[in-house]
Amino acid sequence: MSIWVRYLLAGLLASFSLGTLAADIAPLQQRWAEIQYQLPDNQKSAAFEALAAEAEQALAQEPNDAPLLIWRGIILSSWAGADGGLGALGKVKEAKSLLEHALQIDPQALQGSAYTSLGALYYQVPGWPIGFGDDEQAEALLKQALALNPDGIDSNYFWGDYLIDQKRYAEARAALLKAQAAAPRPDRPLADQGRQAEIRARLDKLANR
Repeated sequence: MSIWVRYLLAGLLASFSLGTLAADIAPLQQRWAEIQYQLPDNQKSAAFEALAAEAEQALAQEPNDAPLLIWRGIILSSWAGADGGLGALGKVKEAKSLLEHALQIDPQALQGSAYTSLGALYYQVPGWPIGFGDDEQAEALLKQALALNPDGIDSNYFWGDYLIDQKRYAEARAALLKAQAAAPRPDRPLADQGRQAEIRARLDKLANR
């Protein structure tokens, strides 16, 4: 299994703090967390496929809704991770397009989550000639996400994960500790629990660095 697929399986583009949720966003968000953190791996692909269809139906009604665009992108990326292999690249490319569209509409939507999501894709997806991965672009996007949400659990987690990938271990540890200390989200207990487990795993990875 390639590194980028393994990262996706570990929780790519996980739950972002949404503030006030549109009626059609909250169920997508909740179901995503259930699939990502509670279902066995062999059930995730089919569940993400069904959830992606729900998001697509919602977007058909509101095609320029930035939060919906972001969440369909997140779901597609997670579905790609559950599937694995080069066949997942089509889903990841579609997710990239959705996130870019969301940024054109409202770059501050969901506290800049499109920047975080897109930045994560850029460092986890293979580069040319297989995919569009680009570490410099990833860093620029993740920094924009931090500028909009400096204390967020996800913006700091993905920044820390990127820094591990870049072997910038001291910076990575600082970012992950900041993510670990982020305020709990009362409406996202399952998402927070899963993300905190991922943070601990990354800190454990850094223990002997």
